[in-house]
Amino acid sequence: MNGQSGTPNVAIVGRPNVGKSALFNRLIGRKIAIVHDQPGITRDRLSAICTLAERPFNLWDSGGIFGAGEPELTSQVRHAAEEASRESDLLLFVVDAKEGLSPIDQELAGTLRKSHKPIVLVVNKIDNEQHENLAAEFGTLGFERNLSISAEHGRGISELVETIVDLLPASALEIEKRASKSEKRLSIAVIGRPNVGKSSLINSIMGSERAIVSELPGTTRDAIDISYERNGEQFLFIDTAGIRRRGKHSSSVEVFSVMRAERSIRRADLCVLIADVTSGVTAQDKRIAGLIQEARKAVIVVLNKWDLVKPATGRVRPTGGPKRGERQTIRQLVDLAREKLFFLDYAPVLVASARTGENIEHLFGLIAKTQSESRARIGTGVLNRLLRAAFAANPPTMKKGRRLKLFYGVQAAGTKDHRNLPPPEFVLFVNDPRLLSEQYKRYLESQIRKAQSYAGLPIVFTLRARTDSRRT
Repeated sequence: MNGQSGTPNVAIVGRPNVGKSALFNRLIGRKIAIVHDQPGITRDRLSAICTLAERPFNLWDSGGIFGAGEPELTSQVRHAAEEASRESDLLLFVVDAKEGLSPIDQELAGTLRKSHKPIVLVVNKIDNEQHENLAAEFGTLGFERNLSISAEHGRGISELVETIVDLLPASALEIEKRASKSEKRLSIAVIGRPNVGKSSLINSIMGSERAIVSELPGTTRDAIDISYERNGEQFLFIDTAGIRRRGKHSSSVEVFSVMRAERSIRRADLCVLIADVTSGVTAQDKRIAGLIQEARKAVIVVLNKWDLVKPATGRVRPTGGPKRGERQTIRQLVDLAREKLFFLDYAPVLVASARTGENIEHLFGLIAKTQSESRARIGTGVLNRLLRAAFAANPPTMKKGRRLKLFYGVQAAGTKDHRNLPPPEFVLFVNDPRLLSEQYKRYLESQIRKAQSYAGLPIVFTLRARTDSRRT
């Protein structure tokens, strides 16, 4: 599968009769491969240049798999997959939604995963919306990139082509451009339990139905990355699968959903935690908030579905602001949420409605505020006077006959991971880092926030002894 003039190679792989040839024809734009219901009709590998995108790529239909007994068929599938993996830059793993997940699909998934090549799981024969739920079963294969298509009817093909182009190896110039753009783009993970309105919020922002919105909880099984530009600023919204509580009866699909959502938190610059205002902050919301806290990510809390609890106070004033009864209700909702999420007391809370769009615009004001706060610094003199006053007003408790002693503190110049929203980091030089309790750490944090709020941002302390250094 040597590409022409450096053209990248994309291979279509899968067991017989899942629609590989139909997909090949659809992407090439003309009927080169023979499409027939008889399994394994494609005996030889075919290739052609796909020009549906600005950047062409060499597409291969991995033939050589034909009807046989199951052991022989599995062996042939594995051999074809291994060959395609060796010679391709990207693999399109095609499965049949109508026939469901088969043992050969599972065997093939394991083989492909060993290649360490980019893989797109293509769930074929999703001919209409009624077939969408058939794709859920394939989530158990654990691939990060899943797309539902209909090769026969052309459904989802444009999204597939975009995904292919994004994953293909880039030239040096493209890498430089992408890196420059990526550095400036703020990644925002929209996190929450199922059916709180994550996709609805993104659709409200985009003004389109980019993400699937459904009344059925957990419609979004995989994280969906959506680029968005606003007033010249670049954003990447990550619409995550709803996080359910893990339990003994969790399906593997749901377990993968939780794993992907946790991964989305880690790769985001900022997390938007969505909670359903009609049910209030639940134990599961608190668990998700804990994941964000553990990852030390910037965070904004959105209490969604305001339209369902909004007081009937008549028409909104021309200023666009809420009336007195609405303001009172909003304050009550925010106070209650803060009480439940006390450990995220630095997170701004927005009461909004993704369905009607009310207050959604304010989200970007909070994002801009958080960006501004991440650049704020406390001078070393001011910081040390503040810390000395804090120690004098409330000295640390004794621990095994010893007390934490502070020599001086300084705000770190930057963050090691180069995030777009780095949390403020304070280096404290002390006698023994082990003497700092969690309770006293929260106290020091509260004193620092009196000088600089750092809204939406966690505060990180790095403690250093004269002969040792520990991160806390």
